[in-house]
Amino acid sequence: MAKNDAATDRLTPVLRPVRAGNGFEEALEQILQLLRLGLVPSGERLPAERELAERLGISRVTLREVLRVLTDQGLVESRRGRYGGTFVLSRPEAPGEDELRRRVRAVNVEDTLRFREVLEVGAAGLCAAGGLTRADTIRLRSALAATHDAPLTEYRRRDTLLHLTLADLSGSVSLTSQYAAVRATLNDLLDCIPLLVRNLEHSQHQHSVLVEAVLDGDADGAREMMREHCEGTASLLRGFLS
Repeated sequence: MAKNDAATDRLTPVLRPVRAGNGFEEALEQILQLLRLGLVPSGERLPAERELAERLGISRVTLREVLRVLTDQGLVESRRGRYGGTFVLSRPEAPGEDELRRRVRAVNVEDTLRFREVLEVGAAGLCAAGGLTRADTIRLRSALAATHDAPLTEYRRRDTLLHLTLADLSGSVSLTSQYAAVRATLNDLLDCIPLLVRNLEHSQHQHSVLVEAVLDGDADGAREMMREHCEGTASLLRGFLS
């Protein structure tokens, strides 16, 4: 898969044509999700304006207004020249437990965790029961392999991409869209928590078992492993909040 094709595939779970009437707001929301989910890492370039506008179903004038807001917020910057474009800027270091508690005040954590579990368990079951094409299988295995190879600084982004890939392969656009939103909310909280090596090792084992269950067509096994995996994340988050 060419580099540009891979980037496009990576953004598919989030970028959708917006509804008429709220083009600016919905386009801003989707691109913010890309940044919050880490689907375009810091230092990388967003897709070209023409491609972004086409995928979002908006004019380039509207897209430029969106990018201007993101620039004003210090999230992206525009660079000129042959290798120019709109580049994602580095995010601040993990803010820690005080910031976690501040962010939690604006979120119903238990509702977010429950909704995330419902969506993830459902997606895993759908993928396993429906079967995957050869291309889908390669895509899922590649997303899994990327988490195994990830340095700590990249792990959460690649973990997010693996879960988004499963949601996208479920075949439900609505499920994928809702999952992207709830995962972005969850990542805002998880970014305040240190990455624990032992926890990551356990998580990686669960990922491997989950993917094999999906590829074997074991819907019950895939759902049960995903449920266990979600419960682990929930427990870790509750632990830092207790």
